[in-house]
Formats: sequence, structure tokens, C-alpha cells
Amino acid sequence: MALMPRLRQLLRRPFSASTVGARRPSTARRQGDTVHEDALRAMLSDDPNDERAFHALAEIVRRRAAESPHADDPLTAPVDDVAKQRAADLAVWSLAEELAGHPRGWRPLLELGRLSLSDDPEGAVRRLATAAERDPDGVALADGLQILRDAGMPTEALGLGIGHWRAREHTPEVGRQLVLAALDAGRVHEARQHLASLELHPGTEAMRAELAATVAAAEQATPT
Repeated sequence: MALMPRLRQLLRRPFSASTVGARRPSTARRQGDTVHEDALRAMLSDDPNDERAFHALAEIVRRRAAESPHADDPLTAPVDDVAKQRAADLAVWSLAEELAGHPRGWRPLLELGRLSLSDDPEGAVRRLATAAERDPDGVALADGLQILRDAGMPTEALGLGIGHWRAREHTPEVGRQLVLAALDAGRVHEARQHLASLELHPGTEAMRAELAATVAAAEQATPT
């Protein structure tokens, strides 16, 4: 099932987006969350890629969404963990989708890509590619490659990286992720090629030495 239809289904459930993130200042802790949330949103309106602010705000909306609105009612059946996780993911999706509307916002797109991998892998890769295109430094690209590698999609990571990597301009972490993705995919020769491309980036001697050892070990383990 594609992600968007599933999200639409979730929106019609009791823990829908109409209540996700709703402020319920019935306790001092929630009042504190409200003040903190306003400050974080102000920071993200200036810089939608502020990593610490984004993750802090995502944690607030995730925790709030996972809480039962009737937690203090002993007659209310407890919400199961799967429903809590689903509600929390939907809350973070809504937040990331809101922030991704910023023309420079690439970090929210990374989160949308991460959340949509299982239901819509092609759409997830497109979101990661858009994130990469919005970030001239290559941080978004490197993070996108890591997300795909962690999801067991090294071939998709290679496609994304090869299509967007600018070795002289991007952080060398992109090159490192490409080498590792090639090794994950069993393409040792390709890993060696990406390693050589890192020579275009100054100051990567230590990184290249470490990667060279990893590639050499993979070459020795590869049957001839």
C-alpha cells in the first residue's frame, strides 16, 4: 500500500492530524512543551535545516502524538504500541511536510524520505534526490545515501550518489558513503573508482587511507 493512501486512512482515525500536535496545556510539562515548541518553530522558520531544532521539535510532536488523550481515565483502554508508533510517525510526517515547503528545506525532505521508504521506496528516493538538489554542500546527499544504505538499498544509494555527487564541491562524506554503498552492493571495482575520485577533494588523506584498507579487504575476500 502506498504511503499517501495509508496516511489518508490515518487522518480519519482518532489520532488523526487534526489532533496531532494539538496543544493541551493541562500540565506544567505540556505548557513547557508549548513554549519550547514555539521557540523551535521560530528557529526552523529561519533555518529549516537546523538539525538540533528539527529533531527536538520532532521529539515533542512524536511524544505528544503517542500519548493517549484519555491517559488519566482508568476506564479507557490503553493504546497499543503499534498505534502509538503509527501516530508518532504521522505526527513527524506532518511536521516534516510542513517544513519541506520552505524552498531551502532539505532536512525535512530527508525525514519524509526515511518515513516513506517501506511503503513508497520510489517516492522516498525522489524526496531524497530533491533534498540533495536543495543543498549545495552535499550534506543532504550524504545523509540520503546513509538512509538508503541503512535500509538495505545500496544500489539505489549508488544511483542517487552518482547522479548528484560533485566531488570538488560536496563534503567528502558523500564520497565515503558512495564507496561504502558500492561495497554493500558487492561492486568492489566501483568502490575503488569512487575512492579514486576522493583525491579531487583536499584534506581527505586519512579518510582515503581508511577506505583503501576496507576496499582492499573486500578485494581479497572477493572470489576471482
